[in-house]
Amino acid sequence: MLRTAPMLLLIAAVLPPSKWQEIGKTSTGNSVYLDAKSVRKAPDGIVTARVRVTYAPPLVTPKGKVTSARVVAMFDCVRKQVATRESVLYLDEAKGIEYSRRTIAKPGFSPALTSTFADVALRHVCAK
Repeated sequence: MLRTAPMLLLIAAVLPPSKWQEIGKTSTGNSVYLDAKSVRKAPDGIVTARVRVTYAPPLVTPKGKVTSARVVAMFDCVRKQVATRESVLYLDEAKGIEYSRRTIAKPGFSPALTSTFADVALRHVCAK
């Protein structure tokens, strides 16, 4: 056991950090994460980023419990609105078991509901 500890420290030092950075929590305590490398600002001012939320407790559905979601969201910081381009809900994200996947051809912007993961992400992305 004592011999493996230095090896584990070496592996931890070599591995790249997780791409998901926690940026806040929703009003119900769900953790919201941002993939900082995915953040892009277009010439029109719209910011696009990948956002992840983990549900605690999971969302109960007829197909099982949804534990997390990942979205590609677009943020209009001037109007304080958000649109979703793509969303994936997971029954088991670690195993890649999806509940649903949706891509929206023409995303529509709307205000984010207060204290939802979209609101947490909007406030974080637009604060910069």
